[in-house]
Amino acid sequence: MTSGVQQIRLDQPFSDQKPGTSGLRKSSRQFETPHYLESFIEAILCTVPGVQGGTLVVGGDGRYGNRRAIAVIARMAAAHGVARIVTTTAGILSTPAASNLIRQRQATAGIILSASHNPGGPDGDFGVKVNGANGGPAPESLTDAIYACTQQLDGYQIHDAIDLNLDAPGEQSIGSLQIEVIDGVDDYVALMQKLFDFDQIRDLLSHNFPIAFDAMHAVTGPYAKRLLEELLGAPAGSVRNGEPLEDFGGGHPDPNLTYAHELAELLMGSDAYRFGAACDGDGDRNMVLGNRCFVNPSDSLAVLAANATLVPGYAAGLAGVARSMPTSAAADVVAKELGIPCFETPTGWKFFGNLLDAGRITLCGEESFGTGSNHIREKDGLWAVLFWLNILAKRREPVAQIMAEHWSRFGRHYYSRHDYEAIASDAAHGLYNRVKEMLPALVGQSFAGRTIATADDFAYTDPVDGSLTSGQGLRLLLDDGSRVVLRLSGTGTQGATLRVYLESYVPPSGDLNQDPQAALGDLISAIDALAEIKTRTGMNKPTVIT
Repeated sequence: MTSGVQQIRLDQPFSDQKPGTSGLRKSSRQFETPHYLESFIEAILCTVPGVQGGTLVVGGDGRYGNRRAIAVIARMAAAHGVARIVTTTAGILSTPAASNLIRQRQATAGIILSASHNPGGPDGDFGVKVNGANGGPAPESLTDAIYACTQQLDGYQIHDAIDLNLDAPGEQSIGSLQIEVIDGVDDYVALMQKLFDFDQIRDLLSHNFPIAFDAMHAVTGPYAKRLLEELLGAPAGSVRNGEPLEDFGGGHPDPNLTYAHELAELLMGSDAYRFGAACDGDGDRNMVLGNRCFVNPSDSLAVLAANATLVPGYAAGLAGVARSMPTSAAADVVAKELGIPCFETPTGWKFFGNLLDAGRITLCGEESFGTGSNHIREKDGLWAVLFWLNILAKRREPVAQIMAEHWSRFGRHYYSRHDYEAIASDAAHGLYNRVKEMLPALVGQSFAGRTIATADDFAYTDPVDGSLTSGQGLRLLLDDGSRVVLRLSGTGTQGATLRVYLESYVPPSGDLNQDPQAALGDLISAIDALAEIKTRTGMNKPTVIT
């Protein structure tokens, strides 16, 4: 055995280390259990192809446990013959910036330390995600192999303890492993400067166009300060809650109207700001607001697609667009007018990754506040913010006017997601399985004054590799183009989350100025009656409405 490497024996493997679509997420306390983090990292290093002699990109969103985990990964990488680790000052690295670094450095893989939008701190959550050499989330075949490895581990290898200095850029080593600490913001900023017209955006911000960006004490603070305040000239203080904190300042770093309510109140309740935005814990999600105008994420993707040629990086047009199945069909209507393909995929960025790698699409997005393009292989919160600012700089119209003109051209997809969080697992699965069993009998039945045309459990055949992904959500497709979708989410660490997606399309000639919850009221009542949501969950209203 290499000098300085210890072989630690395990009494038995951990049985709960099955990664979801966003990696392994557990409580911070669970990750502090002796050997827990080390066992999962061992499985990664034993499974990911090309680790020995390769390069790994490592970093995270700065939540509690981030620095300790980077040190553990470095010591274990040294024991496994990894040639180089690229990490960042303070270990701060957003998920989109990590994707970019993996691609730039031609790394074997990346290990991203984040539980995304989940709360942090000792009593919060922690997570470990593996990204492949294309910069995107590892495919299910690899995460399944990592899980299989965890089931038979009898130990792990780790180099002797070291003091890893993440406070400043520089080079360090552990045995033959070289550790390169870089400024995590520089490479990402350089990429954004290639895509967007910074001069035009700077001119917009200099002409009475106050903005507010809420970093939610998460990873995007340093990136947003560099981009918005230092390079684009927004006044100091435009970036709020910009210092990354281990517990996100006690907040929930999920950019929606519930958890970013202070920002929403600034934009929706006063005329002090023309534009507002927020990003989540690891920087891959975004919420966009105009003065007294909330931009639904599904609509945001459609607006970006409709206006893409106004932005330098997309001036040549789009190869295609893609959306996740629960996302509204607003982008489909735009794609049809543009004469480009629109793909409907399961939830999970890896499905977009296949289409991006094959050159089939340029833009993609999910209703869960995630939008991205072919510049990396992850959704990208600040990229979406800059995209909107570039459109605003070009069109010189308020956000609300851009939305109104979009709907008058393409029609409006009234859309909302109702999340029922932390439901007892038995109750959630009982509700879901009952509706699933009812699906065949629902076709042709009346629902909210319409007729159910199709009722199914969404399945997807990947047009690139032919793989089949099934069991992705229960869909009720109505005869007027409206729909309701039910899904159980695996992104929480306590109980289960039931997500109910509601959509009703109104053509350009219809009423485009309704309150979304009112416009969807009949669908909300009908799905509650059908699925017995209140009765079975014991909840009178959703935890979060977006």
